[in-house]
Amino acid sequence: MRRHTLMIDADDTLWENNVFFEKLIEDFITLVEPCGYTRAYIRHILNETERKNIRQYGYGVRSFGRSLEETYLKLADQMVRRETLAQIHRRVLELERTPPKILDGVPETLAYLTERHRLILFTKGEPAEQAAKVERSGLQGFFEFIEIVSEKDPETYGTLVRKHKIVKAQGWMIGNSPRSDINPAMQIGLNAVYIPHQHTWQLEHEPVMAGHGKLVIVPSFRELRAHF
Repeated sequence: MRRHTLMIDADDTLWENNVFFEKLIEDFITLVEPCGYTRAYIRHILNETERKNIRQYGYGVRSFGRSLEETYLKLADQMVRRETLAQIHRRVLELERTPPKILDGVPETLAYLTERHRLILFTKGEPAEQAAKVERSGLQGFFEFIEIVSEKDPETYGTLVRKHKIVKAQGWMIGNSPRSDINPAMQIGLNAVYIPHQHTWQLEHEPVMAGHGKLVIVPSFRELRAHF
């Protein structure tokens, strides 16, 4: 079999990630509800606050925590309670310390793939936070390179292709996010494997668009063995 370069996403592709954020968001909304807003409106304001803060502070737990606190201060207004802010802060610290929960079939599938192809872990987020997650996961040994970037867009993919001398026809991006993993990779001519995840972050949702490369959709990570 021809050797391919497989660029593999981390959060919600190799391990659970957003499900922990969603749990905290649901608890946060419950805290804010007594201020008189619907759950849908609270989530809307939080999403808008996250979009703003991502542009300024990037991704990661601390940026997320800042968004929770700003949303609470905005919506609670005169009803702000110091104890509630402290509770939000504690929960964010707990989230930051949550160990990666490896998804079913990932270690054995990586062991299979790394014997046959070149693997690059390609993830976005706050560098130190993502590096710590990778280290705690115990999966770093399967990868030839680990790349952590602030955003996954066509320009970043182009830089990665040039840096690692990837032949686009033999390069594949594998992940759960249409916005960050599938669409920008295919836009520059790479192939992609889309692995939908039930809890993909709302801000990563967008339609999967046709690109110049091939698109494969599989239901789980272990199914990659049938294609590579």
